[in-house]
Amino acid sequence: MQPTWRKPAGMLMILALIALWVVLIASFSAGIGSLPGIVQLLVYIVTGMIWIAPLKPLLRWMETGRWKA
Repeated sequence: MQPTWRKPAGMLMILALIALWVVLIASFSAGIGSLPGIVQLLVYIVTGMIWIAPLKPLLRWMETGRWKA
């Protein structure tokens, strides 16, 4: 069984997605920092989970070479 180029490319895409998401959320840090503590917590929990959504098709592509099931 030969390894494919999709897995290393997919890993790089995941790292790029994380970096992009961190920069995006950090750009809103001043506005988020002015919110009450509990709201900040909720914002960071929600934004911490949202970046996971694009991973399912990406992981599927890494395994099968198709974006859709």
